[in-house]
Amino acid sequence: MAEKKLYIGGLAYATTDDSLKAGFSAAGTVVSAKVIIDRATNRSKGFGFVEMSTPEEAAKAIELFNGKEFDGRNIKVSEARPQEPRASRGGFDGGGKGW
Repeated sequence: MAEKKLYIGGLAYATTDDSLKAGFSAAGTVVSAKVIIDRATNRSKGFGFVEMSTPEEAAKAIELFNGKEFDGRNIKVSEARPQEPRASRGGFDGGGKGW
């Protein structure tokens, strides 16, 4: 069984992991649902990820929810792209100033 991760954009700030999971369960089995929270403000960043149990359920979720209203906002739903490696933010990684 190959799970399929979806990117959910345009979420209302009030949307929670639980409400996202409950909503997307209309498309099938939700393995996980995560609203991304800004560490500095402790508020939603307005996007999240839902992992469906099969590619077919993921396709159904895209069909059901992409461009549709969810918690008062029209959301965008698409297949999640693999996370890109993060660039170094400085610090003590051996690069830099030469001292």
